[in-house]
Amino acid sequence: MQTLSITAVLPVERIEPSIEFFTKIGFTTDQAVPEGDHLGFVIVKHGETQLMYQTYSSIEEDVGSLGDIQKGAPSNIYIVVNNINTIEAALSGYDITIPHRTTFYGAEEIGYREPGGHLITFAEFSS
Repeated sequence: MQTLSITAVLPVERIEPSIEFFTKIGFTTDQAVPEGDHLGFVIVKHGETQLMYQTYSSIEEDVGSLGDIQKGAPSNIYIVVNNINTIEAALSGYDITIPHRTTFYGAEEIGYREPGGHLITFAEFSS
């Protein structure tokens, strides 16, 4: 067996504010599924990297109940980038959860809470 890719699906109340967050750092909407007057599901991409968002109501429609998904329970996504300063400049004004720092394992990191409530940590490693 070979794993070809893994993509997180982040549950949120509304997708649009999260799309705006990722658009600021170069992601584009690859696929979108409407749900009434808003989006119910979306894939955002940057190169070969992708992330999926789905509303709680869309998940409930798909599986019949929310099951183990708790509203407001955040995921924590770690994204390795090649320029942390560009990320920090683009996301100015968003809620910082980890101030820009250099770790003992050699990463420059900064973390945010994106509009859907999920924790996103960006890291740059020296070559």
